[in-house]
Amino acid sequence: MTQPFLPFTRPSIDDDTIADVVAVLKGGWITTGPRVASFEQSLSDYLGGRTVRSMTSATGGMEMALKALGVGPGDEVIVPAMTFAASANVVERLGAKAVFVDVELRSRNATPAAMEAAITPRTKVLMPVHFSGLAVDMDGVLDLAARRGLRVMEDAAHAIGTRYKGRLIGSFGDVASFSFHANKNMTTVEGGALAYADSRLTIPLERERFHGIVKDAAGNIDIETAGGKFNLTDVAAAVGLGQLRSLEAFNQRRTALAERYAARLASHVDTDRLPLPGDGHSWHMYPFLLPLGDLGMTRDAFIAKMRERGIGLGIHYPCVPAMSYYRGIGWNPANFPIAARIGAETVTLPLFPAMADSDVDRVCDALLELLPR
Repeated sequence: MTQPFLPFTRPSIDDDTIADVVAVLKGGWITTGPRVASFEQSLSDYLGGRTVRSMTSATGGMEMALKALGVGPGDEVIVPAMTFAASANVVERLGAKAVFVDVELRSRNATPAAMEAAITPRTKVLMPVHFSGLAVDMDGVLDLAARRGLRVMEDAAHAIGTRYKGRLIGSFGDVASFSFHANKNMTTVEGGALAYADSRLTIPLERERFHGIVKDAAGNIDIETAGGKFNLTDVAAAVGLGQLRSLEAFNQRRTALAERYAARLASHVDTDRLPLPGDGHSWHMYPFLLPLGDLGMTRDAFIAKMRERGIGLGIHYPCVPAMSYYRGIGWNPANFPIAARIGAETVTLPLFPAMADSDVDRVCDALLELLPR
């Protein structure tokens, strides 16, 4: 009997959440309203009382936050060379410069030392990225920022539910941006949220996410800044509320699946090809490095052979300085050898809460069949 196709990810949405979405649709208020307020409060409660503002994407949230932090033309923001391109794109869109630093091989995270070496007089913000849900050394990053008078914008797109030394990412520090895209640990279909401590950011963020509108007591509007349009809908927030209720269980299951991958693969492959485990890891993804020099096929061919076996793989991510835009403004991936290696060799194995242990075994059997012995 042919087994069903196993994608690299798939969201889990329960019947109660679907019923709540239906109730929102029937209620007549489907854009930003009471469900959004409830979602933001619930997320704030989860993060220990941090101020939370939702928006249509983590990308939009990062751009809004960087703008609120005063980033603009002539400024620099330090960004890992291994991340999704949005981390750097939002910096460039503000007329500032993304300054790349290399990462560690197994964690795929940038270290405080690498960030400090890249600081110049134009540096304004550090952007640590918690890759795949493994927390960056935040004590080191926050200490560096305090010593050098910098702000910290955490790209926590992979890190909802991640813990650092027992504390949830987003519950401490400066500003954190979460993603609730359909492939994340929890979803609002599309969407994101900022969690932050500095109350001075609230007004500029609220104005930026809805056209720069200011209202007087009678409801008359004025525009005090050329704001954007980033507000989350109540339909999306209804999904988010259901997902947040299940987040801890989702992440526990992800951890169990990741541990099974490690147990199956560790005795067959070089440890450097496996992602680094760690306390508090929320396991957004399970990236694996292919031994391309010994594989006898290209990565594309390997992915195709896995697909023939009914298994979908992802590529997360290409090295950002290797992309055409960033090459075109002078970046060379050869200057970031670890990120370049990850970008060339990585494949993302299936990992989502609805997977069975037997699904992990199926992936590992297929993987080991194709790898050189």
